[in-house]
Amino acid sequence: MDDIAFDKSRIIGFSDAIFSIAMTLLILEIAVPNGESVNEYGTWKILEARIPSFIGLVVSFLVTAIYWVAHLRLMKYVTDVDSKLLWLNIFLLLFVVLLPFSTAFYVGSFFLTGPYVFYCFNLAVIGLFNYLMIRYVVKKEKGKTGLTGILAKWHKARAINGIFIWVISGILALVFPIFSRFVFVFLFLIILFINRFYKKRMDRDI
Repeated sequence: MDDIAFDKSRIIGFSDAIFSIAMTLLILEIAVPNGESVNEYGTWKILEARIPSFIGLVVSFLVTAIYWVAHLRLMKYVTDVDSKLLWLNIFLLLFVVLLPFSTAFYVGSFFLTGPYVFYCFNLAVIGLFNYLMIRYVVKKEKGKTGLTGILAKWHKARAINGIFIWVISGILALVFPIFSRFVFVFLFLIILFINRFYKKRMDRDI
């Protein structure tokens, strides 16, 4: 039973659907004002009150997009999907599905520590399963489908970055709650650094 190979295209299609649904659900957490509210409070007051919701939407959408692109890149190197990879993928998707809730929980209590720590935990666990998938695929496919040693290190470095940033942000929230909200910026900056660093190494090896 453990040697069963599953249809890779169906798993990619299912995963894409989960990612796209989760990303779409993020916008549903931003309440749409009615005409009476707009007349009473004004457009800018209403939009100002929803700034935390828009921050949550943008951050969660972009981070989910990063994980989705990483998933697409990784699956390119997979020759066949066995039970272990399938279940790693399922647990990854479980925490992707949870993200609209954790985002709404966080932005609904924007300045409270507990909801933000839970949000960071959610994103860190997505990062963890992303890393476990990468590590398993590298072990299984390295050297077979164009997955070179440098490419494997590049994938792993990006994955570890995702875990590290959200764990640090969650811990900092307990001590420096305001500063911790901006730590996510380093996620994108470090990704740029990792991409540049490994691109130079890949160019040298050509």
